[in-house]
Order: sequence, then C-alpha cells, then structure tokens
Amino acid sequence: MNTALEQIRKPIEADLARYREMFVSTLQHSDEYLGSALAYVGKRQGKMMRPILVLLVAREVGQVSEASLRAAVTLELLHTASLVHDDVVDESNRRRGQASVNAVFDNKVAVLVGDYLLSSSLHQAALTGSLRCVELIAELGRTLSEGEVFQLANIRNEALSEEAYFRIIRGKTAALFSACAELGAITAGADEALVQAARSFGENVGICFQIRDDIFDYYEDARIGKPTGNDMREGKLTLPALYALGRSGDAAMQPLARKVKACEATDEEIARLVAFTKAQGGIEYARSVMSRYKDAATRDLEAFSAPDIIQSLQDYLAFVIGREI
Repeated sequence: MNTALEQIRKPIEADLARYREMFVSTLQHSDEYLGSALAYVGKRQGKMMRPILVLLVAREVGQVSEASLRAAVTLELLHTASLVHDDVVDESNRRRGQASVNAVFDNKVAVLVGDYLLSSSLHQAALTGSLRCVELIAELGRTLSEGEVFQLANIRNEALSEEAYFRIIRGKTAALFSACAELGAITAGADEALVQAARSFGENVGICFQIRDDIFDYYEDARIGKPTGNDMREGKLTLPALYALGRSGDAAMQPLARKVKACEATDEEIARLVAFTKAQGGIEYARSVMSRYKDAATRDLEAFSAPDIIQSLQDYLAFVIGREI
C-alpha cells in the first residue's frame, strides 16, 4: 500500500475494514451470471478515496456509526454505477488499465448491471434511516446525470469555454466528493456549520481531483490504459487546452480545436494540439488553478477540531494534488 495512503487511513483503519465487508456483501448475488458481473465490478475497488473521505469526516464528529458506513457504501455504489454507464456512453473498452464491464460482457449487460448498482445504492441509503441521506443521494444521481448530458451537449457546441468546463466538473466529480464529505458529517450528527464546511471541502477537493486527472491526459501512462490525448479523442477539451487556445492568437489552432470537439481530428492533429497546449503554458495554468482550490479546501478545514483528522484530511488533499495515477 502507498505509504501516504497508509497515513491518511490511520484514524479509520478499523472502520475501513468494516466498510469493505459491507461493500463486498452488496456485490454478491445468487444468480450465477449477475453474480459474476458484480464480482468483476468488485475487483476494481482502487484506493477507496471516496469512502475514506466519508469516514474521516464522520470520525471528526465521533465514532463511525453504521449509518456512516452505509453512506460510504451508498456513495461508492452510485459512483461505480456511473462509471459502468459512462463506459457504455463513451464506448470505452478500458477502465484504469482493466477491461471495462461492457467489454467483458456487453453493452446490454453493462447497462443493467449499472442499474442494479444504482438500485442497491438507494437501498443502502434507505438503510441509514435518514431521509436527508436518501434525498441527497437521489439529488446526487440527478446531478451526475445532468453533468454527463451537459458534457455531451458541450462536445457538440463549437464554443470554447472555461465556464462550461467548470460546470461539467462541478456537476460530476466535485458533486460526488462534496456529497461524500457532507454525508459523513450528516450521518455522524454534526452541526450545520460543520456540514457546510465539509460539503465545501469535498467540492474543492473534487475540483482538484478532476483537474489533476485532466493533466494526466497530456502524458501517456500505460498503467491506466490512457494514451496521450485520450480526452480529445472523445471530443473533450479540458482546462489546459482551453487556456492555451484562449491565450494564443494562433488562428490555425481554432479550427483544429473544433475538429477535436467534433471527434474528427486525426492522431497527428491531436498530438499537435497536445504539444501546443504544453508550449502555451496550459499545464502550468491548470496547476495554478488547482492550487487555488487547494487553498480554499485548506481554509475549509478551519471548522474541524480533531488534530488527527485534520492531519489526515490535509494529507488527503496533498495526495489528490500530487498523485501520479
């Protein structure tokens, strides 16, 4: 395990073990075919960044309750369902270096498995016994769907806009991280001031997470099965390229950007836009924006009081900013 992650998890190690048991139990099914598909999904738990955030915030308030554990399971199931559906929408055969569910089975099965995971998520939300939790999960599901639809619509829109970029990531990654922190506080019985601070912290972390993820797209990494310019191949122009295109007066790049958004650019043209973005300081700009959101997240932690939790959340934020995969 990564040493930094070990330190982050230290205050909640026992709670994470309970979470893992609960999460795995939701992916078991007596039907052989559905059970095999769910088991395949369960093999990709990753670093558990979202459950960790739920449990750390809950631990700030006191002992981690069953409701907080179920909230962590709820959010991870919803997140997993969205990834399964996203791979179908994006026609992607790989997810973090592994074959996607739709590649191993097929699109029909992947959609139905995603639906099953979504229903399981709502069931776990109901088991928290908190109507507020159920409402938040239902609203999050709607927000994530809206974010995905807006992203698809934005690909078809020729306009190049940082405003649209931030609307997309606030409606997707940031909304999910925000809900993790907020539900951790709510299910632990935190006062409203801490709930608001936790929500803001989660949103700022989520924005940092997505910007860092987008920066990866400008560097090839076989570990995650993501070649350079993969987002561009899907018609997505992220923050580094948007900055470079807005800053430069290079008239030749605007038509190329439109070709990228129309998914009509060749590999050579995408490579040109990637190189152009780097030369125009797009990566440095994205890192500077990420740093501003990191500072905002750090200020959010002023509402927290438990020294070990504050340290873990500071380390969590630093890990998000500095991660290499």
